[in-house]
Amino acid sequence: MTTDTLLTVADFSVVYDVEPPVEAVSHVSLELRRGEILGLAGESGCGKTTLAYGIQRLLKPPAVITSGSAVFHDESGEDVDINSLTIDEMRAFRWNKVSMVFQGAMNSLNPVARVGDQLDDVFTTHRPSLKKAERTDEGKRLLDLVGVGRDRYRSYPHELSGGMRQRVMIAMAMALKPQLMIMDEPTTALDVLVQREILIQISQLREQLGFSVIFITHDLPLLLEISDRIAVMKDGKIVELAPAATIYRQAEHEYTRRLLGSFPSLTGDRGDFIRGGQHEEGDQ
Repeated sequence: MTTDTLLTVADFSVVYDVEPPVEAVSHVSLELRRGEILGLAGESGCGKTTLAYGIQRLLKPPAVITSGSAVFHDESGEDVDINSLTIDEMRAFRWNKVSMVFQGAMNSLNPVARVGDQLDDVFTTHRPSLKKAERTDEGKRLLDLVGVGRDRYRSYPHELSGGMRQRVMIAMAMALKPQLMIMDEPTTALDVLVQREILIQISQLREQLGFSVIFITHDLPLLLEISDRIAVMKDGKIVELAPAATIYRQAEHEYTRRLLGSFPSLTGDRGDFIRGGQHEEGDQ
């Protein structure tokens, strides 16, 4: 029986086995609902990306998962314990069930291969039964879907703008119709206008196709705009998890309030990150 929960992460911990050991993710528990955009916020180094990589078993030594589980509740009704999958099972699971847009993804395209050929590689690897014409048609359809346009199918990455390259990476992540997309800082290095276009695109695609999103960024105001719920991380722990509107209006944790206060208002007084955006009497 299909539940409303797509992913359950329980007591998840990751340690970097160096001297001394560093606990990058500490006993994190959260649930992701079907069709939901869950924002994962926090300053650089708080463990956001490590958590995302750990869920997909993409971590490399010296990172070690020391406790916990990540269970994927497939729409077929099957519960998949990701940590228990074999290498071959994990290879089939990634991109088919869960895909990822990596940090700095717009620079991840092969500079000497055409965009269409790189999309074709996804289908050749994971859908070998598709004929060449079918793979081409699906690749062009994906480029149309993300707003790049099928006329760019034969373009090289350097012929595209940064925003268009990012859209190509989103198209690749969507190619196999996964139920979950993890997006790690997908708008980094893009100007604010292109950022907004990408955010609108993600929201529209989510509504159209019904997949869930874990959206990772240090930019809390951005998450307030796009997310259904937001999880705030500090020192490897989830310190607050609530609907985006609640985070904005009634944040409970002091760290969350400080994050909100660290972004200056265009019209209000200047804030102070150390005091959570509040001036004290006598401040200049």
